[in-house]
Amino acid sequence: MSISLRITLLMVLFLGFTRCDKTPVNPALEPYNETALDANGGTWKTYILSSGSELTVPAPELSSSDSYTAELADLKAKMAAATSEQKEAARFWGSNGVLRWHEIARELAAEYNAAPKVNPDGTYPVPDVNNPTNYPRFPFANPPYTSRALALLAIAQYDALVTAWNYKFQYTRLAPYKNDNSIQPLIPANDLPSYPSEDAVIAYASSEVLKFLFPGEKEFLTAQAEEHKESRLWAGANVQSDLDAGEALGKLVAERVIAYAKTDKMGQANNQAGVTQLRSDATARGITEQWTSRDIPSRPPMLPFFFNVKTWNFDQATMIADRPAPPPAIGSADFNKALDELRGFSKSRTREQQRIANYWADGTGTYTPPGHWDRKAAELIYEKQMNEIRSARVMALLNAAMEDAGVVCWDTKYYYLLPRPSEVDPSIETCTGIPNFPAYTSGHSTFSGAAAEVLSHLFPEKSTELQNMAKEASESRIYGCIHYRFDSEVGLTSGKKVGQYAVQRALTDGAE
Repeated sequence: MSISLRITLLMVLFLGFTRCDKTPVNPALEPYNETALDANGGTWKTYILSSGSELTVPAPELSSSDSYTAELADLKAKMAAATSEQKEAARFWGSNGVLRWHEIARELAAEYNAAPKVNPDGTYPVPDVNNPTNYPRFPFANPPYTSRALALLAIAQYDALVTAWNYKFQYTRLAPYKNDNSIQPLIPANDLPSYPSEDAVIAYASSEVLKFLFPGEKEFLTAQAEEHKESRLWAGANVQSDLDAGEALGKLVAERVIAYAKTDKMGQANNQAGVTQLRSDATARGITEQWTSRDIPSRPPMLPFFFNVKTWNFDQATMIADRPAPPPAIGSADFNKALDELRGFSKSRTREQQRIANYWADGTGTYTPPGHWDRKAAELIYEKQMNEIRSARVMALLNAAMEDAGVVCWDTKYYYLLPRPSEVDPSIETCTGIPNFPAYTSGHSTFSGAAAEVLSHLFPEKSTELQNMAKEASESRIYGCIHYRFDSEVGLTSGKKVGQYAVQRALTDGAE
């Protein structure tokens, strides 16, 4: 099955599980002419690698060599034999491979965003990474998991492309259609050196990382990487040695990123045995009224130790120093004011408030708030027709910040353990369900505050729109009666601060 058909089928399935106007569908992307080459991209600051020159890519054969001449002949034969479906695939992948692989990641997140159902004995099964296709499938792609998945994908793409750019402009091999005028590419031509192939780099850095994150999808992801790579031959954009070098490089970077992921403490994030100590510690700090699960029977809390996962733009000490101040005490005047507001929304919401609550719900069966913002970034990238390395930089800065925002938010949630509004007053009814973790601060608000801050820096002409989006996302949780107003307002401020750390990195990464 081709990737375009697979994504169409995923969207049909996805929309069947969600209400109208809840999560936007993927845009139609067409190949475009990349005019900015970013020739210095190989010097940009990397995340996992020490630099774009850490890994070695061997020099290609000269364009005057017999082996390159044979490669051109092979390329022309493959173009001549390409089927209509293969030509469609060439155009599909030629519309920015970075964005295509983020589409795949978002749809996988939506497909795997389903909490396990209760067992007959009242317990809940836990997804097993060693048996990912058994029920419940691994992973449960909840918001923290999805934020980390998108960050690892984006950083693998970015580090791999910085390395590719380093060698592209060191070796300066021209694209096939620059060496042979008889080759007419199916996608817009450009002056970017072709070795190693940026598309092969993206295909294998992306697919290998996603196979680690979604191990039940290995066959599908392998097939899509192969199609992406082969599409460059059908398009007339690369010869085979360009692709082979790109594949090898993409896999090497993916190995480094996966090694990092195995040590980032995500493996301990679901430590349910440690929850008793979290509660005891909170009690010792004077927090005696604590959040409990609203599921029947009670469900174990979602990733209670996600706050220990390694952050990208600051350390643990900084996170603790920046931790938001305590929420208003339960029963205080400020708390009761916030609770009264929710009682009002529970009884009566305007059509616009209901629309906003639904649009930003991003719950089960969706690609969660991080995916929502990832998709917005894809729109902005496509609108500006960025090349692959600059696209990858946007996605890396954004998604690293959103994972950091999730870590910060989960630290605050499990430090204060504030009950949800409907737990304090059962007469308050939510309109989009009750998440299975504490209230303060709002995850939507923290993710959105960070995302809007980063994207406003990268797309300053869109700043007002982006900040308004973050405010709307934050307020949606109040309209839905899922969060107190102070959850959302403090979360938005906290997320903005997280985003500022990413902006500090952007100012010094060599790309501005």
